[in-house]
Amino acid sequence: MSAVLGLVLVLGLAAPAAAEGLRFVAGEASRSLDAETLGAACESRIVEVRDPYYGEPRRYRACPLRRVLELGFGEIPPRFAEAEVLLRARDGYVRSAPGSQLLEPGGWLALADADREAQGEAGFDPIDRRGLDPGPFYLVWTGADQGDPHRTPWPYQLAAIEVVRFEERFPHTVPSHVPDGAPAWGGFTVFRRECIACHAVNGEGGTVGPELNVPRSIVEYRPEAQIRAYVRDPSSFRYTTMPSHPHLSDADLDGLIAYFRAMAGAKHDPGPPAP
Repeated sequence: MSAVLGLVLVLGLAAPAAAEGLRFVAGEASRSLDAETLGAACESRIVEVRDPYYGEPRRYRACPLRRVLELGFGEIPPRFAEAEVLLRARDGYVRSAPGSQLLEPGGWLALADADREAQGEAGFDPIDRRGLDPGPFYLVWTGADQGDPHRTPWPYQLAAIEVVRFEERFPHTVPSHVPDGAPAWGGFTVFRRECIACHAVNGEGGTVGPELNVPRSIVEYRPEAQIRAYVRDPSSFRYTTMPSHPHLSDADLDGLIAYFRAMAGAKHDPGPPAP
């Protein structure tokens, strides 16, 4: 499989969140823009969205995402629309999306909760079961068909945008030892789209959830039926922040299991992550 040009949004672990800037990296070039600078340059405005995480309408002071990309990179990078996009949060979350999706109308970079600002309060209300502040930058969408976070990226706590090749950034997640057209390649697509947000393979990917391949692959200690059921509905097993995946087909899960089995035979163990 040929290399895929990707766009990676890399989120650091620095605190406090409110003091962070949004960093843009392309090759050796790097720059950072803080929320005040972005808000002034993009002429931020109030937008209303149906927020899938809060489960209700919310009003944000936000910048058009396309304008943010233009300000950060100086201009939209060449072949951006064909690029793959990975979004990484400060807690280790990584999300994949096509670059063309980020150029669609409806994408906004939220800088603050408009109603809180009107009351003289900064930031955002706490989000998800962990009660996180989604700032300093929260990607939201206003389109009627853009409210499903399984299909449209809604990452919060953004800190940087970096343009790289996926296979160069995460080389040991790629089942390069498997013939083209094998089921594992379809599973790799599912993993890259749905799982790398929180999980790593061979030490590469998200760190919110457990590593899936080293030192032992998940298929080496969990029955296949259990893996399928857990991916579909993790909350039926335990209280967790892992989302359910009812939209995945049986064929998607077949491919995912095939990918895990293929990678179990291609382990690259970098050792435990640093504390």
